[in-house]
Amino acid sequence: MSATDKAKNKADELAGKAKEKTGQVTGDREQENEGKADQVKSNLKDAGEKVKDAFRD
Repeated sequence: MSATDKAKNKADELAGKAKEKTGQVTGDREQENEGKADQVKSNLKDAGEKVKDAFRD
């Protein structure tokens, strides 16, 4: 996995966490759930990149 991909996935994860927390503070369940979904997508992308790296080696 390239450092760029790793950094982008981490940034997406952190943005999802921020969105989730903002939703919790404001009582906006939809935004909170979107933040959780963003985190899951980021983690799946990261896992996919690790699988690709495993097959490259």
